Amino acid sequence: MSHCRRYSPRPMTRREMLMQASNGFGAVALSALLADGTLGVAQAAGEKRGLLSPQTPHFKAKAKSVIFLYMDGGPSQVDTFDPKPALEKYHGRDPRKVLGRVEPTQFNSIGKVLKSPWKFKKYGKSGLSVSDLFPHVGSCADDLAVIRSMHAPFSEHTNANYFLHTGLGIQGRPSHGAWVTYGLGSECQNLPGFVILNGGLTPPGGLDNFGSGFLPAAFQGSVFKHGAVPVANIKPQEKTRQLQDGKLALMRKLDRHVLDRVGHVDQLESAIANYELAARMQTAVPDLMDLSKESKSTLDMYGLNDKFKNTQTYGRICLVARRLVERGVRFIELTCPGGNGDRWDQHGGLVSGHSKNAKSVDQPIAALIKDLRQRGLLDSTLIVWCGEFGRTPFAQGRDGRDHNPFGFSIWMAGGGIKGGVTYGHTDEFGYHAVQDKVEIYDLHATILHLLGMDHTRLTYRWGGRDMRLTDVHGVVLKDVLA
Repeated sequence: MSHCRRYSPRPMTRREMLMQASNGFGAVALSALLADGTLGVAQAAGEKRGLLSPQTPHFKAKAKSVIFLYMDGGPSQVDTFDPKPALEKYHGRDPRKVLGRVEPTQFNSIGKVLKSPWKFKKYGKSGLSVSDLFPHVGSCADDLAVIRSMHAPFSEHTNANYFLHTGLGIQGRPSHGAWVTYGLGSECQNLPGFVILNGGLTPPGGLDNFGSGFLPAAFQGSVFKHGAVPVANIKPQEKTRQLQDGKLALMRKLDRHVLDRVGHVDQLESAIANYELAARMQTAVPDLMDLSKESKSTLDMYGLNDKFKNTQTYGRICLVARRLVERGVRFIELTCPGGNGDRWDQHGGLVSGHSKNAKSVDQPIAALIKDLRQRGLLDSTLIVWCGEFGRTPFAQGRDGRDHNPFGFSIWMAGGGIKGGVTYGHTDEFGYHAVQDKVEIYDLHATILHLLGMDHTRLTYRWGGRDMRLTDVHGVVLKDVLA
């Protein structure tokens, strides 16, 4: 029976040592590996099992899939989901005299206290406060759990991005999506288990945000590029299907011959699994990206018929994310659409930058929530809206905000989340988290918990110890669970 993975790779057995030392007992060792389910081309007694085969979680899961809406650059908490009347009261004052101690900023440019240019309204039966930047998301207020007390250990984009995605502030560790697919596999065998839908902007730190680190390469994220052809070489290269199938069959035969001789080799097994998946994707990806069968009302809901170009960009990848969930893909991450200038990183021009960014994503995100609900998928799909940090409550220069990792807001919805609630508090200026502080480790632990995994048990033996996404940290946020 499959199970949520805990320890791998295992130490070499005596049989494997003898096999590798003498080039003998190959068939016996291969059979053992196949039965263990660790071989990418595993085919024992007619059963085909691969690295991405579905695994049984530690306990009953609330969510089957995750859609991670990454708001690259750091949206301002005090302009989105954390209203602070004190900013209006002290607008234009010296923050050193009003806030007390002011932390060093990224660019050491500390201006006056800056009130939010946007008004906040209460939405839904819950009365959740959301700014005018997000009227469409506000209409889904009763589905949202807003966490207002996030805290990050880095104030620079690249390190903060790595930490948000991998639990470590430097490159090289497995990303959260890789850990999820390592633990649970995927219910879709024709598409990658971990997909990044690139809206046009790759975050600082690049592809290392989505890597598999020391986990097998099969678990790394697959980036679907923005545009008509999301995956390179997706069309079959051979003139006939028969010729292509023949080449694949020959490749399998040669690969198995090597494995018979050398035994368990992670790089080779991952490569074999990727070859097999790539062949299946040649049919699956064009079908996934073909939106012609979607109704006009659905396209309108996502903003795909809107004249505003970037609503079309993000609307398309939100719709594709829903289609990936329908096909059983485990972890889907969306990056920000290009064309807005500078992501959510407004060191100047706050009103212009945040307005453009919000308009690009507001309607599509609300459509995604409503569409999943209408199709009965919201309860099994966890949605996370998150940046790497927030912004300062005082200005940088005249009309910008600098990075603020000391207190910021994110929200979660769907898959086991209690809607219409807020968790944690920042101080009266939205500067520091002061109650129920939440670390990135806690967010990771909660995501894994909702997927049925105990974050302390999802481990991988590497570098002489058992590694995990949350390291030795992490607390599940039970107050936001349904």
